[in-house]
Amino acid sequence: MKISKKNIQACLTKDGSLIRELMHPDMNGSINLSFAEAEIEPGQATDLHRHVLSEEIYHVSRGEGMMTLGTERFPIHPGDTICIYPGTPHRVENSGNEPLQILCCCAPPYSHSDTEIL
Repeated sequence: MKISKKNIQACLTKDGSLIRELMHPDMNGSINLSFAEAEIEPGQATDLHRHVLSEEIYHVSRGEGMMTLGTERFPIHPGDTICIYPGTPHRVENSGNEPLQILCCCAPPYSHSDTEIL
């Protein structure tokens, strides 16, 4: 199944990031995971949060920022990939001058009900 990004409306997640669900069981063909593109504007950040069930993989495709992952805090740049285990507090801040874009894969699929703001 092919999905075109231009046909997908952006929405705000519970943690405050603007995402486009590129693939999600509620919308199109996936069954056990979701795949989205998140965008965070310069100077903005997501809320510190965790997911009870979902494991996430973030892949930075554009921009730069700072990642909080559990007790660690480190810079992120295009080409970086981060694994976020269920229950791990995390947050992304845009520390650059252009939008920070991150591809996000979640299994099981992303849901607001699985997101706990800390």
